Amino acid sequence: MSYHMRVRAGAIIIEDNKILLTEYDNPIRGKVYDFPAGGTEPNETISEAVMREALEEACIEVKVGSLAFVYEYAPHLNQNKFGDTHTLTLLFDCERRKDTIPRLPDTFDANQSGVKWVPLSELENIEMYANIQDQLKDYIWTNRNIVLIEER
Repeated sequence: MSYHMRVRAGAIIIEDNKILLTEYDNPIRGKVYDFPAGGTEPNETISEAVMREALEEACIEVKVGSLAFVYEYAPHLNQNKFGDTHTLTLLFDCERRKDTIPRLPDTFDANQSGVKWVPLSELENIEMYANIQDQLKDYIWTNRNIVLIEER
């Protein structure tokens, strides 16, 4: 598929002062963490993509809430450290359906090594694909959201 910019959707899930993150073993950077997130598919809304990605990457069902962040990765401004695909990621405040337990799925990305609850107090001690730990902590404490308008 050819596109100017890839659109990704992801879930921010916080419970008991911990955040749910997917863990990856990066051959160059070591352990790296990300949100359950991934590219949108044809004929799929952003909210549907968030729900699908949470299920595919962390085996959980979520209720999608407000838009929390928009993160842009521009390869030409980052020495292509995550590849050469210009990407826009929409991250949503989500709630986990309590009867679903986060775990590594049966079928997963070759580099994915886990699904972890990381204490919010430890965010500065881990490496994330998107270097937004400071913005994430600010978001958690101020609880400011962005409204997503879906035309139907």
